[in-house]
Amino acid sequence: GGHATMEALSSWALRDRTAGFRWTFAALAVVVSVGLRQALDESLPPGFPYLTFFPAVLLTAFLAGVKESIVVAALCGLAAWYFFIAPPGSFALTATSAVALGFYVFIVATQIAFIHIAKRALRRLAEEKARSAALAEARGLMFQELQHRVSNHLQVVSSLLKIQRREVTDPAAQAALDAASARLALVARIQRQLHDPASQEIDVARFLRELSADLATAAGGRDGPAVEVEAQTLRMPAEKAVPFGLIAAELVSNAVEHGADGAASRIHVALAEPRPGHLRLEVADDGPGLPPGFDLDTAPSLGLTIARQFAAQLGGSLTMASDRGTRAVLAFPLGDAA
Repeated sequence: GGHATMEALSSWALRDRTAGFRWTFAALAVVVSVGLRQALDESLPPGFPYLTFFPAVLLTAFLAGVKESIVVAALCGLAAWYFFIAPPGSFALTATSAVALGFYVFIVATQIAFIHIAKRALRRLAEEKARSAALAEARGLMFQELQHRVSNHLQVVSSLLKIQRREVTDPAAQAALDAASARLALVARIQRQLHDPASQEIDVARFLRELSADLATAAGGRDGPAVEVEAQTLRMPAEKAVPFGLIAAELVSNAVEHGADGAASRIHVALAEPRPGHLRLEVADDGPGLPPGFDLDTAPSLGLTIARQFAAQLGGSLTMASDRGTRAVLAFPLGDAA
């Protein structure tokens, strides 16, 4: 496209060339422009003494340099004065030839100055792009190291909680430590997926499939409920990935727990974009449904409380209802708008 063409022209203009190339190009520009103007002399009406010289000066300034283009401009001007400005064959200076030469000097000086300024601007732009690329590379390396350390630290904390669980005998405390350890491990997994600073997004469909498979395996493998995942290929920004992942994990875990008790045989996880910029996650099972009088806003479950708070953080809503089982729906905007 046009951008690629401009990049190629900039690279061509700023390329370092040897003195031999520059002066050879300048000499050829003079010879070719004079010869071409001489060949066209009989075909042109009077008043075109510089027809082939302006392009020669312009190309020399672009490909060789300022000094070379000044020499080409001077030699071509002398050739035009001698051969193509009346009276031809002399350097006589009349009012007409003086005006013609003044016009020529003004045009070639403008050309050379314009090309010189443009090349300086392109050189500065290239230097700035090189500095920006170096800074971006350094930032990327630092970011990856930071993400790696954060995920490792989260994994260490998760492991410490598992060790601490071995020393706890109270079932409620064990369950709380297990839940905390699982949530930290999940956040660490998401952090590892965000190691690349140039792609601060996660593949939501892949994440849901891996999460659902892990939870189903942990609940009993083949003896647990069948988990079906239906998800569009969507990318989610980093700031929404962690709260979304924790909500999804809680909803799928609740559904899997029904299956582990033998009350559900199938779990359906669906993620869609019902309208641009808005996502809808649905987790449904065919278990016995919610207990009578269930109210999500007052439910004592710590996991559901966390899920509800993260849904509010996403600017969305979380609902749960009995519908031939239990159906949980998370709806939220993918961007900043609620």
